Amino acid sequence: MQGFTNIDLAVLVIYLIAVLLFGVHFAKKDMKGKEYFKGDGTIPWWVTSVSIFATLLSPISFLSLVGISFAGTWLMWFAQLGMLLAIPLTIRYFLPIYSKLDIDTAYHYLELRFKSKALRVLGAVMFIIYQIGRMSIIMYLPCMVLASLTGLDVNVLIVVMGVIAIIYSYTGGLKSVLWTDFMQGSVLLVGVTFAFVYLLYHLDGGFGAIMTAFTSEDKFLSPSQPLFDINILKDSVFIMIVGAGFNTMGSYISSQDIVQRFTTTTDMKKLNKMMLANGCLSIFIATVFYLIGTGLYKFYQANPLPVAAAQDQIFASYISFELPIGMAGLLLAAIYAAAQSTLSTGLNAVSSSWTMDILATLSKQEISFERQTQIGRWVSLAVGIFAIVVSMVLANGGVKSAYEWFNGFMGLVLGILVGAFILGAFTKVANAAGTFVAFLAATAVLVFVKYFLPPGTVTFWSYSIISILVSLVVGVPASMLWSSLTGRKNQVPQHTTVYDT
Repeated sequence: MQGFTNIDLAVLVIYLIAVLLFGVHFAKKDMKGKEYFKGDGTIPWWVTSVSIFATLLSPISFLSLVGISFAGTWLMWFAQLGMLLAIPLTIRYFLPIYSKLDIDTAYHYLELRFKSKALRVLGAVMFIIYQIGRMSIIMYLPCMVLASLTGLDVNVLIVVMGVIAIIYSYTGGLKSVLWTDFMQGSVLLVGVTFAFVYLLYHLDGGFGAIMTAFTSEDKFLSPSQPLFDINILKDSVFIMIVGAGFNTMGSYISSQDIVQRFTTTTDMKKLNKMMLANGCLSIFIATVFYLIGTGLYKFYQANPLPVAAAQDQIFASYISFELPIGMAGLLLAAIYAAAQSTLSTGLNAVSSSWTMDILATLSKQEISFERQTQIGRWVSLAVGIFAIVVSMVLANGGVKSAYEWFNGFMGLVLGILVGAFILGAFTKVANAAGTFVAFLAATAVLVFVKYFLPPGTVTFWSYSIISILVSLVVGVPASMLWSSLTGRKNQVPQHTTVYDT
């Protein structure tokens, strides 16, 4: 058990330098305006697909999925199967709309569909607040884990991560972010697969030991876990798959950091390949993580647990103490890379949404492409610095509990926003007034369910379904009532619903 060595540190440093140079390389071309935010049309679909995968796979997932499988069962793995619902729905109903409209951002769709700048600004503001909080926590958590394993100062790790992400996000825009995400995602895929093969090779019984844990120790699924409950408010495997599917679809259709990838092309064949490849990568790597967790459960039955082997640190501890020197540094760099990838994506998505959804929408004068690019870069820099500062406050025992509550609340509200997209795409009667009412109603219902009902009364996996149902039940009649009171017939712009794409 050698731990984190100087050679591993050298590998980590070389990797970070390579990431920086790789990102700066794609920043050579001076891109302005929409090119800076949407790419220059030369980015292959497979690069964008890996980028979506790297964005959705945060380091929190990287560390926690293995820990969940190690300490419990594969129950949460079934949530990954929600992609089998989310991807077909997104491909069938939303990508054709986004492609036809050639939208600039996710919230540009709301303006086009409802002819409402206010809805566009609302969507952007909710996303930006949520994303800033998410970036801060995603920087803080993996840096704390790495600091405990490597002995490096957590503040140094946070600053280095933030500075590198800011540099290539600032200089190269979306193109630089996508290519760097591709590099980081590829390293993660190869590194994690290597770790799994290495674990199997050193595990008594190999893959058979994992199968024994499934059959004899109920590590796959607890016999007491219900597979189906007709009451969708109660926990079951079925509602987990369906609920996770709608959660994931919500990210695909309403979160700017994901929708931004779809704006890189209007070619439906490329968009479909992008989505399908992303789904395959996500389910594959989640399955590998769970296999590693079960494998570590069997491995540490016969071997002593390493120091600081808390549940969420078990994989990082195994990497540090069991993998060959040098490879440990690369795998820990992959954890770091997962955070850096999510951070750079967040910076670019926030800058694009702030510039195009808020400033350009509210400005009385047209903003030139050069000015948009300049504003986007300054926003990226300012948000990056702010996220670094907040992460350092969290790491040094600051307002952790209040901040996590705030971030969780904003994540809940952002999830509610998907109801507006469903109203817009699937109904012709919905208008801006009815959508605002639906948004407020869905927010009130889910805040009540989450914070005022006894824990366990309503399963988390039904939140997205509740949000969509409330939005439809309230939004449709509210829109009809508004149209009746004002005498205005609702005119639906072409290509903004599923009925004319």
